[in-house]
Amino acid sequence: MRLALFLFLAATTAFAQQPSQQVNDTVYTEQIRQFTTEPRFMTELVDHLPASDTVPSPLKHHGYIAGAEGHLTYAEDVYRYMRALEAASPRIKVISVGQSEEGRETILVVASNEETIANLDRYKEINRRLADPRKLNDADARALIAQGKPMYWATGAMHSPETGSPEMLMELAYRLAVEETPFIRSIRDNVIVLITPVLEVDGRNRQVDLWNYRKANPTVPTPPLIYWGHHVAHDNNRDQIGLALALSRNAMKVYDDFRPQVMHDLHESIPFLYISTGTGPLNPSLDPLMVDEWHRMAFNEVDKMTERGVPGVWLHGFWDGWAPNYLFWLGAGRNTIARFYETFGNRWPTTERRVVRNFSDRQWYRTNPPLPEVRWSLRNNVNFQQSGVLFALGDMAANRERFLERYWQLGKRSIAKAQNEGPAAWVLDAGQKRQGQLHDLLALLKQHGVEIHTADEAFSVTTNWPPSPNKTDKQEPAKFAKGSYIVRMDQPYSRLADTLLDVQFVRGEERVYDDTGWTLGYLKNVAVTRVANPDVLKVKMRAWTPAAPAALRGTVAIENFAETDLARLRFANPNAKMLVATEEFTADKRKYAPGTVLVSASEAGDALSKLHLPTTSLAAMPNVKTRELRAPRIALMHTWLRTQDEGWWRLALESLGIPYDYISTQDVAKMADLGARYDVILFPPAGSGVGPQDIVNGFAPGPPLPWKKTPLTPNLGGVDETDDMRPGLGLEGVANLQRFVEGGGLLVTARDTSAFAVEYGLARWVRVVDTTKLKAPGTVVSAVVTDKKHPVAWGYDDTLPLYFSGSPVFRVGFREERENDARPSGRGNRIDPDVPQGRGFVPLPERAKPAPGEEGFQLPEDAPWGIEHAMPKPEDRPRVIISFAAKADQLLMSGMLEGGEEIAGKPAVIAAPRGKGTILLMANNPMWRQNTSGSYALVLNAIMNWDGLR
Repeated sequence: MRLALFLFLAATTAFAQQPSQQVNDTVYTEQIRQFTTEPRFMTELVDHLPASDTVPSPLKHHGYIAGAEGHLTYAEDVYRYMRALEAASPRIKVISVGQSEEGRETILVVASNEETIANLDRYKEINRRLADPRKLNDADARALIAQGKPMYWATGAMHSPETGSPEMLMELAYRLAVEETPFIRSIRDNVIVLITPVLEVDGRNRQVDLWNYRKANPTVPTPPLIYWGHHVAHDNNRDQIGLALALSRNAMKVYDDFRPQVMHDLHESIPFLYISTGTGPLNPSLDPLMVDEWHRMAFNEVDKMTERGVPGVWLHGFWDGWAPNYLFWLGAGRNTIARFYETFGNRWPTTERRVVRNFSDRQWYRTNPPLPEVRWSLRNNVNFQQSGVLFALGDMAANRERFLERYWQLGKRSIAKAQNEGPAAWVLDAGQKRQGQLHDLLALLKQHGVEIHTADEAFSVTTNWPPSPNKTDKQEPAKFAKGSYIVRMDQPYSRLADTLLDVQFVRGEERVYDDTGWTLGYLKNVAVTRVANPDVLKVKMRAWTPAAPAALRGTVAIENFAETDLARLRFANPNAKMLVATEEFTADKRKYAPGTVLVSASEAGDALSKLHLPTTSLAAMPNVKTRELRAPRIALMHTWLRTQDEGWWRLALESLGIPYDYISTQDVAKMADLGARYDVILFPPAGSGVGPQDIVNGFAPGPPLPWKKTPLTPNLGGVDETDDMRPGLGLEGVANLQRFVEGGGLLVTARDTSAFAVEYGLARWVRVVDTTKLKAPGTVVSAVVTDKKHPVAWGYDDTLPLYFSGSPVFRVGFREERENDARPSGRGNRIDPDVPQGRGFVPLPERAKPAPGEEGFQLPEDAPWGIEHAMPKPEDRPRVIISFAAKADQLLMSGMLEGGEEIAGKPAVIAAPRGKGTILLMANNPMWRQNTSGSYALVLNAIMNWDGLR
C-alpha cells in the first residue's frame, strides 16, 4: 500500500512539475496542417499537438494522426489507444460499461487532473446528491456545489457513417492528458470530462470494413451500409423512449453512475458546424432554464469560432426540439443540459470537393454561413469538432459552480412542478383489464428511473382536467382501485414522466423533424389519467415494488385483451396444447369472449406465473367450439434496400420470445415452395423512399455489391449475407409469395410492403389512394374495430389508438364508387330539384344502402347482369377489420394531423383472402421503435391464428 501511494505521489508530482511552455510534436503538428485544407479551418486550440515522452499520441500508437487522409480506426483499436493513455497517465481512466447486441464492448473514458481521477467516486457522490434536492437543504447543497466538479459527457459515432468523432475524441483525450497551457489546465482542474468514443460499436466496425473494401476496390461502387447496429440504423438515435437497444441501456448506465451536468452528442451531416438550439416547436416539458442554457452555450461557441475567422458556425435553423426520443434526452429529461453538434463529414477519410448550395445562404440565424464550395477533409471535421468542444469545456471550467448550481436548480424546479405548473400526478388504475400492457408501461417508466407509488386503498379524486371554462361546474371524482399506480410530479424526473405520459398537439404549419405524437398510454393501449388536483398527493401510498402474479391450477381460461403476454405464453411453451374459443361461452357463471385461450396450468408451465394475464381457474373444460392454437413456423423477410424499420419488428419478436427465420427477398425469389418451410411470412415496412417497384427490382444493375464476412470485411455479414445486394424480389419472388398464400400461408405486410402487395396484385380488390392535404408525421390517431368477429381484432375495444405516419391510404371495393348525385346547373339554388319543363318533377330513387360486408361490392343499380361475372365471391373479398375513425374531427389523439378527411373512415387493417391463405394489409406500422406494444396484437393475433383467419 505504501509503495503504491509513493508511486502515485511521484507520478502526480512529475505531471505537476511539467513546464507550461511545452514542446510540440513537430511531426504531428505538421500533419495537422497538411491534412487541413485551409488555415481558417483551424483554431489555436487544435493547430498543434504537444509532445510527451511518456504518453503515446495517436500518431505514435496507430501510425497516423486523428483525421489523417486514408485512415479510420476500428472500435477495438480506439479502445486499445484509450487504455494505453490510461496506462501512461494518471489523468485518464477507462471504464467498461457494457456490450452491444453482437458482443462488442462499449467504454467510457474519464479525463481530469490526477487528484480528481483518484477521488472520482467522491465527485460522483456529490452529483448523485445534487440530483435529488428533496434530500438536501440549501446550505448543504451550496456546500456540495463549492466542493464538486461539473461533468461534461461527449459521445461519438452514434451514426456509423459519421466517422470523425472517434478520431477526434482520441486526440482530445491525449490533449487533456498532456497539454499544459493555462486553458487546458483550467479544464483539467475544474471539469471532469467523460468520453464515449463509440456508441454504435457494431456499426462503426462495419463502416471501417467498408472503407477497407473501398480502398481495395477503387474502381467499383462500395456497398451501402445496410446494417449499422444489429437491429436498426439511423433510428439508434430514436430509442430514448423505448430503451430497447443495448446502445441506449449502456448509455443509461453511464448516466446513472455519473449524473453529468452536460451531455453532448457529436453528429456529422451539415456544413460546417451547427450547434443545437432548435427551431421550434420546442418540447413543452423542457424547463426554460435548460433552453436558455442551450442558447448561452451555443452563442459562446459561435462567438469564439467566428471571432477567429472560422466560417460556417451557426445555430437555430435545423432540428425542432420536439420529440423526446433522441439519445441526448437521456440528459434533457433528467435535468442535464442536452446538446449536439452537426459537423461536415465526408463519411470516408478523403479530401473531397463539396458544393454546399443552400447551407451557404446567409440567414438571420446564419450570418457567417459556410462557403458555397469547399475542399473538405476528415481533419477539417476533427478541427471543428474539437475546437467547439474545447471552447465548451473552457466555459464549464470558468463557470464551475454555475453548472453545478444550475443542475441542482433544475432538479428543484422539477420537484416543484406538482404544485406549480402541474399536473400533480399521473394515475394508472390498477383495476383496468390490460394488466400485461399496464405492467409493460410501468416497467419502462421504472427503467427510466421514474418513481412509481401504489395506493394503499381505493380512492377518489377530482382530476380538475380538462379544465372547465365555467368555474362553477362541478366535476365528478374519478375512482381508482386499491393498488393503483401514482406517478407523482414532485420528483426529480417529473418532466420526463410528464412528456412520456401527456398528450401532444402540433399545429399543421410547424416544421417537425420526427414523430409528433408518442403518448405512451395510447401507444400501449392502457388508461392513464392526468390529475391536476394536488389532493392526489395526499393519498396514502408506498413505493411500488413489482410482484409476480399468483400461480394457478387445473384448466385455466385466459382472456384475450390484445396483450403481448399472451404471445409470450404461447411461444414460451411451443409444445403445450392450447385451445382458443372461436365463439362466446359461459363458464362458472361468467361470460368469455371469442379468442379466450384454454390451457392446463401444468402444461402452461412457469411462464404463466410470471405474466400478467387475466386468468381464471375453471371447474371443468367448458363446452365451446375451439381450435388448437398452434405455434407457426415464422419467417421475417427483409429487402437489401433498407433494414431499419424491419429491425424494430425483429426486436419486438425477440423481446416476446418468438422464434423466426430471417430471410431476404432474394431468398424468397429462390424458394418455389415457401409453404414447405413456413406458415407465416412477416414483411415489415422496407422504409422511407422504398416503393413497390424498388422491392421487386432492387438496386440498379451494376457490379456486385457484396455484404458478407471476408478477411477484408470481417464485420459484415452476421445478421445476413449476400454476394450481391442488387437483386430484389423479382417477379419470381412475387409468384412464390402468391403460391405460398394460395396454399394456406399468411403474409403480413405494413405500410410500403402493403402497398407492394396491392400494386403487384397479391391483394385483390384493394387500391392505394392518393392524398393531397394529409399531414400525419408520426401521429396517434383513433381507429374503430369494424369486424369484431375477425381473430385479428380479438381483445380490442370498439376503438383503439394507432400510430400512423401518413401513408398508405387504402380503398376496398370491386369498382370505383359513384360520386354523389349533383344538381345540374339551372334555376334555383343548390338544393332545389331540377325540374324539366313541360312534364313535372320526377325524383330520383333513393340509392340502396349496402348490406354489412357489401361496401364496395354492390352490383350497379342499372343492368347488374353486365358485370356479375366479374364480381368476387363473398369469401374471396377483402375484409376491413379496423378503420380510421369516421369523422375527421375525431381522428387526432396525439401529435399533428392536417387533412384528416382524407383518411376518415378509410381502412386501416385489411384481411385480403387469396386461395386458402390470407394477406394482412396494415396502413399503420404496428411495431415501431418498441413503443407501440398496444398494436402488437394486430400482428400477434394473426400469427397465433394463422390457420383460422378464413
